[in-house]
Amino acid sequence: MELKLISWNVNGLRAVAGKGFADVFTSLDADFFCLQETKMQAGQLDLEFPGYESYWNYADKKGYSGTAVYTKHTPLSVRYGMGIDEHDHEGRLITLEYDKFFLVCAYVPNSQDGLRRLDYRMRWEDDMRGYLSALPKPVVFCGDLNVAHEEIDLKNPSTNHFNAGFTDEERGKMSELLGAGFVDTWRFQHPSEVKYSWWSYRMAARERNAGWRIDYFIVSEALEPAIISTGIHNEIFGSDHCPVELVLEV
Repeated sequence: MELKLISWNVNGLRAVAGKGFADVFTSLDADFFCLQETKMQAGQLDLEFPGYESYWNYADKKGYSGTAVYTKHTPLSVRYGMGIDEHDHEGRLITLEYDKFFLVCAYVPNSQDGLRRLDYRMRWEDDMRGYLSALPKPVVFCGDLNVAHEEIDLKNPSTNHFNAGFTDEERGKMSELLGAGFVDTWRFQHPSEVKYSWWSYRMAARERNAGWRIDYFIVSEALEPAIISTGIHNEIFGSDHCPVELVLEV
């Protein structure tokens, strides 16, 4: 079965709903549509699509974080968070179980200005890697992972070396994840291509394409032969991120 998956940090679903989200959703026609940074609470927006079920994880704090998954395929089970209280109050994780894989949609915490949340981010990374590694089936892990892994993954690596999202510590944790039996699907298929998925709203960054690739589909090595295609839809607007895509034969 060929499955198309989309992941998009919408930076506020209610805002992007007024900027053509339904048209984008319909035109991409994915089996799974994973969202991050929905910034919603239950009941704030009725946005359902024919043929899809949806699952939502809301942050305790209003207007903050949050994830959602729309799917054409009823899961065997759904879990919210990773079962660690420190990490499970910001709506950052949804896991859907299927016969042959787990789909994990994540919005990874930003280390923030001055790296004031870097220590917490390091604990998240270690716990997230442990969580993914313990799942008893192959994994499709997607979302805004808030790290540009290599210098090719952002426009200005030299001036961002000590900024959130491109510290040695964050990049090292991505290397640890990939070293634990996972594959960055875009870079696997496009080893030398430069393409970005996020642009700051400041200094006309998107117009200048001064971006970062921080949105990913990561899969277990067992799924590497199933990768058909990958994409970064930088032609789609509405958020400071653009959707990323993975097609698998499962």
